[in-house]
Amino acid sequence: MKITLGTVTHPGGSRVNKTGSWRTAGKPHFLHQRCIACDLCALSCPEGCIFGTGQKTYYANEDYCKGCGICANVCPVEDIEMVSEEDEHG
Repeated sequence: MKITLGTVTHPGGSRVNKTGSWRTAGKPHFLHQRCIACDLCALSCPEGCIFGTGQKTYYANEDYCKGCGICANVCPVEDIEMVSEEDEHG
């Protein structure tokens, strides 16, 4: 029997389907206060849905973000917080 190690799909696999509505743990809120444009949030996102071109410009495409929170966890200046959908819209 052959066992293949690795992921089921390549990173960014949700781009085929909009999966943002599947979020259960919240979504990233980019504070744009202390951002140093290290790009760790974008590099760490398993879906490749974080974009930015410099300090205080990063955002997540909510159509594809699954709310895993990795971006907030790797941010060295804590400029990303996870919020619930209700918190974001009042």
